[in-house]
Parts: sequence; C-alpha cells; structure tokens
Amino acid sequence: MVQLNRSLRTSTALTLSLITAAALLAGCGDKKSGGATQVAAKVNKQEISVHQINFVLQRQPGLRPEQVAPATKRVLEGLIDQELAVQQASEEKLDRSPQVVMAIEAARREILARAYADRIAETASKPTPDDVKAYYAAKPALFAQRRIYTLTEFNVEATPEQAGQIAQRLPAAKSADDIQTLLKAAGVRSATRTITQGPENLPFTVVDRISGLSEGQNLSSPTPTGLNILALTSAKPAAMDAEQAKPAIEQFLLNERKGKLVEDALKSLRSKSELKYMGQFADAATPATAAASAQ
Repeated sequence: MVQLNRSLRTSTALTLSLITAAALLAGCGDKKSGGATQVAAKVNKQEISVHQINFVLQRQPGLRPEQVAPATKRVLEGLIDQELAVQQASEEKLDRSPQVVMAIEAARREILARAYADRIAETASKPTPDDVKAYYAAKPALFAQRRIYTLTEFNVEATPEQAGQIAQRLPAAKSADDIQTLLKAAGVRSATRTITQGPENLPFTVVDRISGLSEGQNLSSPTPTGLNILALTSAKPAAMDAEQAKPAIEQFLLNERKGKLVEDALKSLRSKSELKYMGQFADAATPATAAASAQ
C-alpha cells in the first residue's frame, strides 16, 4: 500500500548496517597509533570522518548486511570526490558567488525549518487499537471491500462548454468504447491509457466514487485543459483483514497526526507574528491574512 506505507521503514537492517560500517571504518585511520580512529580518509589537509559516512548511509535505509561494505566504499569515494570539488570551488572563490551564497542560505533555512517540524512531529501520540479499528471500519473501500481496479483513463482537451456537454452524456456510456465514440463525435482530442491499481494507489478523492461503480460505468472531473474520465473495466475482490492492515493504518494515522501538529504550530506562529505583505504581493494576501497582519 503505497500511500499508507510511504513512511514505513525497516530499522533493524539499517541499524546493523551502521554498526558494521562503523566497525569497518574504525580501522581505516592511523595504524601507527594501534587504536581506532574516526577518520576515514584525508583529502589534502581535510579529514572525512566515519560520522559523515554514517550520515549518508542513514538516507539509504534497508541495506542488507552483504551490501554494507560496497555501500560504505561507494559513499566514501563519493565524499572524497565531493571534498575535492569543494576545495577547488573555494580555491576559485565560487563560495563568494551571489548565486552560491543564496543557495547555501536557502539550504540552511530548509534544514532549520525541517528540524523544527521534526521536533514538533516527535510529540505526536501513537494511534490506539481503537483508533486503528475505527479507521479500518470507516474505509471499507481500502480494506474490507478492497478491490483491484482496471480503469481506462481519458484525458480530454476541451473548452468548458465542450467539457460540460460531454459530461452530460457520459452516464449513457456503458463502456470505454462508448466513451471513445462520444469523444470522437464531439470532435475533441484525448489521450487514453489503461491502468490496473489497488485503491491505495489512487487519489483518495476518487476512491469512494470508484468503489461505488459497476463495471462499464465511469466518473469524470474537470481539469484546467478539459476533462478527466475514468471508466471501470473490471474490479476484482482483494479484501484486506484488520490484522493485515494494522501496520499501514498505524503509520498513516501517526503521519497524519504529525502533519496536523506541524500545521497547527505554524498557524500559531503566524498568529503571534507581525506579517505584512509588501509591493506586488500586497494584493495577493487573503482577507483573513490581511486582517491578521493588521493586528
């Protein structure tokens, strides 16, 4: 389940990878001292540490034990190349370029903002068994009545008037072929594709609508360039019981709570701050924002 499992990660393999990497690299430094070192390599006078390597490895979750050594070597070689480029860039005074200075500042701001959001998100409470049970019951299309859908999608280029006329005639269509005939008669262009997906891989906004369709029926929604049409070709039962769904639901609900905490924190910060849109952006402020800014 892609959307529900997006944040799920297996930490055991990663932990083992990092421990093994640290052990492998501990002996890569000064052999004369006879002890371990946290220095993995020296590039001219600049050191590359084991901590730098582990930091990169943390962003490669799921490494198997046999992948640790080659992954560690690749990371180290990459950091060496990076350090060589950094040293040369400094030599050429590229770090003083306005574009580079701006990029560094943008990265710093992004990192700090993410750190703040992560700290707020860590306070989120874990879903209870009752929370999981309620979500399972509230989303039958995702779980108890889950089906695998084969859909024919039409992305139609049309004027608002044409799109409206086509939408009015769609209920009479009983198949994708009927829709194709309708579009041809309307004289509009369309791109067509067939997709087979579980409900978790479809936009949540259409899952309930699709789950209510019978084979041959369709649904449509307006787009900036015309109309999107989904025709249901087949739907095969693929129910998921509560125990199977539990890990994904727990992670989804936890992520949802984290997002809500961060959103509320930012709203609170806005309400306590002096915010004033200037110049060409003054007119873009919503009435609510403008009122808050004036307080």
